[in-house]
Amino acid sequence: MLTAVGVAECVRPYYLCEHCHRAQFPVDVELDIENTELSPGVRRMLAAVGQEAPFEQGREQMELLAGLSVSTKAVERTAEAIGGDIAVRQQRELQRAMQLELGMAMGPRIPVLYGEMDGTGIPVVRKESADRAGKQDGQPAHTREAKLGCVFTQTTVDEEGYPLRDEASTSYVGAIESCEEFGRRLYAEACRRGWARAEKRVVLGDGADWIWNQADLHFPEATPIVDLYHAREHLWSLAAKLYVNDAPARETLGYGQKRQSG
Repeated sequence: MLTAVGVAECVRPYYLCEHCHRAQFPVDVELDIENTELSPGVRRMLAAVGQEAPFEQGREQMELLAGLSVSTKAVERTAEAIGGDIAVRQQRELQRAMQLELGMAMGPRIPVLYGEMDGTGIPVVRKESADRAGKQDGQPAHTREAKLGCVFTQTTVDEEGYPLRDEASTSYVGAIESCEEFGRRLYAEACRRGWARAEKRVVLGDGADWIWNQADLHFPEATPIVDLYHAREHLWSLAAKLYVNDAPARETLGYGQKRQSG
């Protein structure tokens, strides 16, 4: 057994059922080492390095930082297995949230609680984009949209009066899934963070229709706000259309975006 302090021998009793002839090591289940030669501590380490960098680099980090020799495949398999376990638990939580099987909203009132969501295309291997249309007609897709969301609190403002996100208050969710599935995922996280205890609730987005649709569905009591960057971007685009031949007027209306870009 490979442990966080090196190789260790685990001697335990072996049982065989005389009726079904099924063999088992009860201690393996108790110690969480059933069907594996890696201790729980080593598996957590492999998952940590496996999700931060390529698997080969994770193998090198294990040897450099912990003095443990593992294969690249061990890093890959362990990271994917733990990721699968996390996904299963998250799905159970999502189902509980949608059935309103939520715990009581205990704790102090939260002045302002924000939920934010967005989507971005990420490159994927061919099998992950099979049967998906690309952005150009007749071309296959080369990316999938990963949806990301976060929940955070805000209690202070800066010198100019802009809200400041509370330090270390942000929790994140993310997945490659449909808008509807992701809306439920963010809803579950917001409930976990105390959405019901928030005195003011805000949903931030870039103005995309799917974001406001999910906000209307899951957070109807929240104040929808287009984030400052995209609000300025939309304003600058509007100025360019309204004052095609009037540069001074265009600069005046779009000054906020121009100042930010500069």
